[in-house]
This record gives sequence, structure tokens and C-alpha cells, in this order.
Amino acid sequence: MTPGTRSPRAASLAASACLIALILLGLAWELRLAPLRPGGSWLVLKVLPLLLPLFGILRGKRYTYRWSALLIWLYVAEGATRAWSDSGTSAQLAVVELVLALGFFAAAVAYLRASGDRSGLG
Repeated sequence: MTPGTRSPRAASLAASACLIALILLGLAWELRLAPLRPGGSWLVLKVLPLLLPLFGILRGKRYTYRWSALLIWLYVAEGATRAWSDSGTSAQLAVVELVLALGFFAAAVAYLRASGDRSGLG
């Protein structure tokens, strides 16, 4: 590896860790930590779209990295909105969601760049 190049493996690990943490956070948040209703809420279903790219991300599929980098902005928006509008534990969890979603996006972009995606088509 020449100076200035990045490791696709490190970016892939970071993206995988952020995605898995985001899934676990969503489950814990809406079932146990700060659900909208005691005992859990149907808002837990928000983690289902995150399961779609999981295996592609774990396998390093470039196409999955590209479309999931767009999908993750829904979670950035939710995290920012709920960090601003909620209070207490829910607001704190929203900040964690925001950080994890932005971390995933940065890692996905780093992976695509490090693995040779220069045209956006490859």
C-alpha cells in the first residue's frame, strides 16, 4: 500500500460495526430503553430496512455500499430530528443514532474510494 491510500478492509469493518450497532440500538431503543409506549412500540420496525444491506455489507459488495450510503440518510434525518425534538434518554439515543449513521456513511464512502470506485459506476 502506498502512502496516502486507505485500507478497504478497515473501512469495511467500520461500516459493518456501525450498521450492526445501529440495528442493535434501534431494537434496544424501541423495545426497552425509551419506547414510545411502555413495553415497546411498533416503531421498532424501523430497523427492518437496515437488515436489507447487512449481508452485502458484511461480504463487501460494492453495489450494496453504494445504495446503503443513500438509505442511511433516513436514519441521519431521524436522529437529528429526534435529538432536537425529544428529551431525556430518547434524545441521547438519537444523538448516538446520528453518530452511528454518519459513521456508516463515512465508512461506506471510504470503502468505495479505497476499493477503486472512481467513476461511481463500477
